[in-house]
Amino acid sequence: MANSEKTLRDYLKWVTADLHETRQRLRDAEDAAHEPIAIVGMACRFPGGVSSPEDLWRMVEDGVDAVSHLPTDRGWDVEGLYDPDPDAPGKTYVRDGGFLYDASRFDAGLFGISPREALAMDPQQRLLLETSWEVFERAGLDPTGVRGRRIGTFIGGNRPDYAAHLGTVPDGVEGHLLTGSNSSVTSGRIAYTFGLEGPAVTLDTACSSSLVALHLACLALRHGDCGMALAGGSAVLSTPEGFVAFSRQRGLSKDGRCKAFGAGADGLGLAEGIGVLLLERLSEARRNGHRVLAVIRGSAVNQDGASNGLSAPNGPAQQRVIRAALGDARLTTADVDLVEAHGTGTPLGDPIEAHALMATYGQGRPTGRPLHLTSYKSNIGHAQAAAGVAGVIKTVMALRHGVLPRTLHAEEPSPHIDWTAGDVSLLTESRPWPETGEPRRAGVSSFGISGTNAHIILEEAETAGAEAEAAADAAPDRDATAATTTPEGAAAGQTSPEQPRAAAAQTAAPAVVPWTVSARTADGLRAQAGRLLAHLREHPELAPADVAAALATTRAALEQRAVVVADDRAELLAGLEAVASGAAAAGTVTGTGAVADRAVFVFPGQGAQWARMGLELASEFPEFDRALGDCAEALAPFVDWDLRAELAGDLARVDIVQPASWAIMVSLARLWRSFGVTPAAVVGHSQG
Repeated sequence: MANSEKTLRDYLKWVTADLHETRQRLRDAEDAAHEPIAIVGMACRFPGGVSSPEDLWRMVEDGVDAVSHLPTDRGWDVEGLYDPDPDAPGKTYVRDGGFLYDASRFDAGLFGISPREALAMDPQQRLLLETSWEVFERAGLDPTGVRGRRIGTFIGGNRPDYAAHLGTVPDGVEGHLLTGSNSSVTSGRIAYTFGLEGPAVTLDTACSSSLVALHLACLALRHGDCGMALAGGSAVLSTPEGFVAFSRQRGLSKDGRCKAFGAGADGLGLAEGIGVLLLERLSEARRNGHRVLAVIRGSAVNQDGASNGLSAPNGPAQQRVIRAALGDARLTTADVDLVEAHGTGTPLGDPIEAHALMATYGQGRPTGRPLHLTSYKSNIGHAQAAAGVAGVIKTVMALRHGVLPRTLHAEEPSPHIDWTAGDVSLLTESRPWPETGEPRRAGVSSFGISGTNAHIILEEAETAGAEAEAAADAAPDRDATAATTTPEGAAAGQTSPEQPRAAAAQTAAPAVVPWTVSARTADGLRAQAGRLLAHLREHPELAPADVAAALATTRAALEQRAVVVADDRAELLAGLEAVASGAAAAGTVTGTGAVADRAVFVFPGQGAQWARMGLELASEFPEFDRALGDCAEALAPFVDWDLRAELAGDLARVDIVQPASWAIMVSLARLWRSFGVTPAAVVGHSQG
């Protein structure tokens, strides 16, 4: 009987322990399925000359309206295209929109693309290559060093119409048209160019494409399909077909502007844009030391289904996707302060969306904390497949700056919206984002004309706004040589302070620092130096040592190179100015070098010593000094001499030379590693 009781107790203990372990595994699996996703890099092109997230934020802060005239360099019959009669066939009653006027410019040489292939490529593919290059650099990653990594590529794109724009195809270009105008290649070309081996997906759900791409990227990261992911969207109008089609539906605003939630809302304004984010699971971003710009707490996608019309927005479906995103984020409506709305400015869509927000976020809110409502479309128009990612970039910048950003053209709120139905406030003026003791959070919405809806919940990073802007972010290394009639060389790049952190913060800044710049061609090198120079003049607070570390460790080392060496910021800037102008200057060296994947440390043996070797380095670089001290401590049990004292002498004794040389080698390696140089191999030899 006693044995039976003992057996039963042992069995119950085993079952209890197993149940506890099972519950823990379930909790771990549930947590993994909802793990926040870190945004570690952003890059973009939007109307109004916006070529960086910082440009975008300045536009929002300054209340800039970027809508302007139809482009004249795309072969459109701009004058013949316009007709004020909305029923005129083949015409549009709108003269304005939000355009990327330099969409034809492309640095084909940077990517090893021939002039003929560049001409056959849809501008969406070209601009996505450039912004993908930038987003890696802005995250502190060398774009040439990600080859072979499990990085996913999720891109929402507009229907390609570039082949129709080309018309008669120039001789020798036909063979490139299949890949140049195929939407599947939009993501595939990015993966091919950078050597990314995660999933590569191009999708089209119309206006919600980039937010759906972002949602799928988050799922892939949480599922382990990839370790990092590019996600974003693109929209470039190669032909005026969109203007003509929307004119027939009377869906366009007469002045080309989206008056989101305003009394004057009379239709949407068409726009273009490119936006790319680099994503990583939050735990991995922290482990890898990557800078977190903001966090995606949750996301959801759904469909209108059999609603009141194929292209008509559906309020109940919008409510469902918001609640699903909040559920994925494990948050309530009261936890969100701001929504970057779809907000196209249509008399039908705006009231439906506003009332869906009233029914969700507008209910049960803390007293005095309404949901704030805004729309970036009021600045640039509706960027279609890139609209969602535009809203995400704007919202991340708002989180980082602690500002609730205004909506333009809505001074008088729409009378078709019952603003008393929920606690929702339309932001007609920017205001500080109050601190409540909880992280700031915002939602971003995109609703496709296809009926596919998406909603994202963003949260500020723990250190957003508190970390120092530690290094310079030069624009991508572009060449200034036109490859075809479409590329225009070093055209579009901008500098940006959303830069990689310095690879190694020294306890004391070294007296002499090198600034390194590289490009594919000599013209590109000068253009790159000029952009870096402009950025550093705009940001005098950046420490020269931090700039040096970022340039050396987070940029591709391309064939054409320049190094500026000086111990004074003014001299460094003067040297950079000389590189930009092609002039010679003291402390400045230019030349060419082979592109290597990794460095190799080569150390000498006996015979390379000299009196006082390493002591000046020790006085200038704390990391070298610490390493020398560690070596002296390691040698102490085996020798009867002091390392620093012998280094200051003549180093004539054979039994001292080799240990001393060893100490210098180790200290040099430690110093180089602190600058971010990781060797593929270490080679050394000795004599005697």
